[in-house]
Amino acid sequence: MKRLEPNLLLAVSTGFALILLVMTASFSSPSVPLLRNALLAVISAGGFVLLNPALQRMMKRPDRPPMINRDAANTAVWSALFPLGVLVAAAIPLVWPGGDYGLLVIIAAVWFGATAESALRARRQAG
Repeated sequence: MKRLEPNLLLAVSTGFALILLVMTASFSSPSVPLLRNALLAVISAGGFVLLNPALQRMMKRPDRPPMINRDAANTAVWSALFPLGVLVAAAIPLVWPGGDYGLLVIIAAVWFGATAESALRARRQAG
């Protein structure tokens, strides 16, 4: 690898933020089973990555470019909002503990799925 792919770095940073969210959501609520939020995150992100391309083809939508594009420098700044949003979401269970944050985990997992799909799309275009 000659250089680090920015879309891959975006997916990795969003993935780490999602892991932090799953941990804070799981440990802040004693009434929720410990593995439930982790399973929600894996199923939601995996489902998005696997099913979204088929849905896009079925709806006859054009292929989207990766989130971070060399030709548009502002895409990197806008894409940085994904891990930032997931990190802010990870702080919510710490501020208001005891709730069920499954929906928050699903939303963050879909955001991670979007960044992972973008990294896969950039890899396909490069190679």
